[in-house]
Amino acid sequence: MMLTGPLADRDSWEASNCSIAKALDIVGTRSAILILREAFYGATRFEQFARRVGITDAVASARLKELTEAGIFEKVPYQEPGQRARSEYRLTEMGRDLLPTVLALLQWGDRYLQPDGAPLRLTDTDSGDPVTVDVRAASGVGPDVRSGAPVDADHIEVAPARRRRR
Repeated sequence: MMLTGPLADRDSWEASNCSIAKALDIVGTRSAILILREAFYGATRFEQFARRVGITDAVASARLKELTEAGIFEKVPYQEPGQRARSEYRLTEMGRDLLPTVLALLQWGDRYLQPDGAPLRLTDTDSGDPVTVDVRAASGVGPDVRSGAPVDADHIEVAPARRRRR
């Protein structure tokens, strides 16, 4: 990636308002990412998360609380017949938007950490085509021929964003 404008002189600025750091503050633990994995696989109940991720009830409780307070999950009450009321954890839009992040980690792990090949296969239910994650230029923005095309790190320019007024 190429830093441009005032960012080009790396010693003249600090990454003090970094979106990556803010995201990692929320989902940067092993248990948080694995809870997200399980949510995408369909888990909604506390016991499912704790058992499938292999964490203690205390860790599951703390992580689910943090993820809910951050807006990634919402608690939805349910009650089994003859049981007390409990809560399910369902992904919000904010949580569902983490799908490319989780899939990118899975794809990277498959490529570099699985010498015998990927243990899972991801396919589109409509077409049957393999599902992959990559970086692309925003489609439909300007007349650029590259719109929608894959972009590697050498072709990404990083510049200060125009801030929205509140």
